[in-house]
Amino acid sequence: MAQQDRAIRTRQAILEAAGEVFAECGYSATRISDVYQRCGVTKGAFYFHFTSKAELAQAVLDEQVAEQMGYFAPPQEAGAPKLQEWVDVALVVAHRLTFDRMLQGSIRLAVDLGHDVIDRKVPYQAWIEVSTRLLTEARDLGELVPGVEVEPLSEAAVGAFTGVQLLSEIMTNRVDVEERMAVLYDLMARSLARPEVYARLGITADRGRALARGAALHSPV
Repeated sequence: MAQQDRAIRTRQAILEAAGEVFAECGYSATRISDVYQRCGVTKGAFYFHFTSKAELAQAVLDEQVAEQMGYFAPPQEAGAPKLQEWVDVALVVAHRLTFDRMLQGSIRLAVDLGHDVIDRKVPYQAWIEVSTRLLTEARDLGELVPGVEVEPLSEAAVGAFTGVQLLSEIMTNRVDVEERMAVLYDLMARSLARPEVYARLGITADRGRALARGAALHSPV
């Protein structure tokens, strides 16, 4: 059991180091030696867990997907609109992008067009599935204006999130990603929520940080 626990910790350490290196260098410029030297494991220990850089990169993406499918379980106030949960997922992820190096690495892998050795569709499909599920529930509760088509909206929202976080990374190294994401989701909520539902929504730049603390998510602040 102790050996198994050690193997799990080693694999996680490799993934976290890989997230950091991929975030800094992208897929093409990352070397396997950069990763195992970053986390302090031997070359042999690395290859025990991963056979190639492509397998490692896919595993980093899969970590993002696993979290997306659980959508970080942001705590919800009693009686809050279902649409609030849809907003909160994005705001919590935006907050995590300010410090979570594995998430940053997986995002960079997902938007990196310089390679075709990993399936970059996986995280986007997961995001769309989460968004569609939450928006469908909000629609069924009568929270959305008539005529909203949930699946196209989910794809548009995921695309907009991707573009806004990338713009923030380029312009300010994600210093303002929480503010930019709050603006984006406020604009979307204004157009898709019934007025009485929109009036009850909380969409602020510091909400993701507050929710992360409430959910006891790891954060440096």
